[in-house]
Amino acid sequence: MKIFCSRANPTTGSVEWLEEDEHYDYHQEIARSSYADMLHDKDRVFKPMADAAVKIVEKNGFSDKIMVINKHSTEVTVGPEGDMPCRANILVTELFDTELIGEGALPSYEHAHRHLVEENCEAVPHRATIYAQLVESRRMWSWNKLFPIHLQTSLGEQVIVPPVDLENCPGAPSVCDIQLSQVSPADFTVLSDVLPMFSIDFSKQVSSSAACHSRQFEPLTSGRAQVVLSWWDIEMDPEGKIRCTTAPFWAHSDPEEMQWRDHWMQCVYFLPQEEPVVQGSALCLVAHHDDYCVWYSLQRTSPEKNERVHQMRPVCDCQAHLLWNRPRFGEINDQDRTDRYIQALSTVLKPDSVCLCVSDGSLLSVLAHHLGVEQVFTVESSAASHKLLRKIFKANHLEDKINIIEKRPELLTSEDLKSRKVSLLLGEPFFTTSLLPWHNLYFWYVRTAVDQHLGPGAVVMPQAASLHAVVVEFRDLWRIRSPCGDCEGFDVHIMDDMIKRALDFRESREAEPHPLWEYPCRSLSEPRQILAFDFRQLVPPRPLCAEGTMELRRPGRSHAAVLWMEYHLTPECTLSTGLLEPADPEGGCCWNPHCKQAVYFFSPVLDPRAPLGGPQPVSYVVEFHPSTGDITMEFRLTDTPDS
Repeated sequence: MKIFCSRANPTTGSVEWLEEDEHYDYHQEIARSSYADMLHDKDRVFKPMADAAVKIVEKNGFSDKIMVINKHSTEVTVGPEGDMPCRANILVTELFDTELIGEGALPSYEHAHRHLVEENCEAVPHRATIYAQLVESRRMWSWNKLFPIHLQTSLGEQVIVPPVDLENCPGAPSVCDIQLSQVSPADFTVLSDVLPMFSIDFSKQVSSSAACHSRQFEPLTSGRAQVVLSWWDIEMDPEGKIRCTTAPFWAHSDPEEMQWRDHWMQCVYFLPQEEPVVQGSALCLVAHHDDYCVWYSLQRTSPEKNERVHQMRPVCDCQAHLLWNRPRFGEINDQDRTDRYIQALSTVLKPDSVCLCVSDGSLLSVLAHHLGVEQVFTVESSAASHKLLRKIFKANHLEDKINIIEKRPELLTSEDLKSRKVSLLLGEPFFTTSLLPWHNLYFWYVRTAVDQHLGPGAVVMPQAASLHAVVVEFRDLWRIRSPCGDCEGFDVHIMDDMIKRALDFRESREAEPHPLWEYPCRSLSEPRQILAFDFRQLVPPRPLCAEGTMELRRPGRSHAAVLWMEYHLTPECTLSTGLLEPADPEGGCCWNPHCKQAVYFFSPVLDPRAPLGGPQPVSYVVEFHPSTGDITMEFRLTDTPDS
């Protein structure tokens, strides 16, 4: 039986209906999951997928000892006619996420103790502890606040300032989870020791009620408290002899033996406001939590002595944190990137230019105004971006200088542009619906849609874009696609086979987005331009296709092809969303930290423990389909005869 699935195409902006197999979503869940990563995590408690568990139990000869109940734990019944004949005396669970409690661990434990287990049961894991460390970090703080943006113009320096309510906003309510060990120690200053904030004993009754826990400390140095770094560890047994930790390398007891994980990382929390701290002057760091979330505040006195401690979870009230995600904040705050746009704009602007900006929540219109453009229009299709930009324009006294048009670009009329012809069409390009690098090619469709509004000789910036690729060997990310085989003595080939079958589906053969600054890799080939897109022309009626072979220049295991876009603002100025500079002699890569790159995993993904064979060239076929905005691709390791 076939089913129809709707899909919003981020490139064209249209909603499409596709015919899929009835098991489509199920297969994608398997293919995109991190189950392989979890199984490669040797010191982690493993709970297999319910639909694979029965087969695995049977294959391993435990059908008479293990019964799989395919229900949520809160639906399990106990009694003669129930799912379980009696309450259990051992509670084995894995309910944790990077934040520890974000997957509903507290209410699930609370229910289990009340309804499913005996009063003095043992729990595996037995106990969890959350740790925190206060730091000052301009880089991480730039993921949460809008910094003043400086522009050098013919009239001297101009500064774009953030609105007051954006400066005062506590920020996004959700945690920022990252591979914290990939953040350079030079990017933050430690202000406190590692503080154990609170522990949960899973063998006793657990409460999901809101609570706060404080720890007094003396700052190690003076600075500005901005960010709380956090992680947790779990003790599997009551004596704490078997321990699993998610600590970053500088807080790990044995950094050389750290277990790499992608399903559990570390947390970055932003304080509601940065606060000055003085070395040696005691403060209290307070961890608040409800049933699903954790957040932090800094207090001058202990909460027990201060009844005014605010325990409500922070919520964005400035719109910016709803419109811009954390990488986007970092991108807008990147002064070097801004300077590149100013440099490019300065070469194409004229005093009588009429500029139309097309990007989501972009400040390019402000740059264009300060550089002397006669008239600036900016299109904002969402109410949130429209409201946010109005605040920014007002804070900078530009509300009467820049015209905001709240509609989709393809619906523009001559009246919206005050009957003026556009002489400069400008985009970053950035659109909030984009997931993969080429989804921002929506700019090309917009350029085509507004062609009637462009005057003779109008400039389009960026004038072109290109898709690039490189073959890489990952240090760790290969684990999320590598088969597991045996896991702690259990044969889990059944799950490997399920994943392999799932990877035969169309969506799973496509690339997937990953922020590669968090996932070190080595380039094995030279970067290759795959496709070129000329924004000075309309979107072509026929597909663009490229095929070829990428030769490997360095020994290694070919795990994936990485793809990214480069935008050519002018012939002299290019911005890359991928590699920022040539690889070092060993192949080390420097990736754009504000963007996700596209990763196309080869099948099978090679385990670094496998013997290293000869270099295999990689063949590719890549096609851009103008009618749908899709880019389809196939990369293959090419067998070569022994020399």
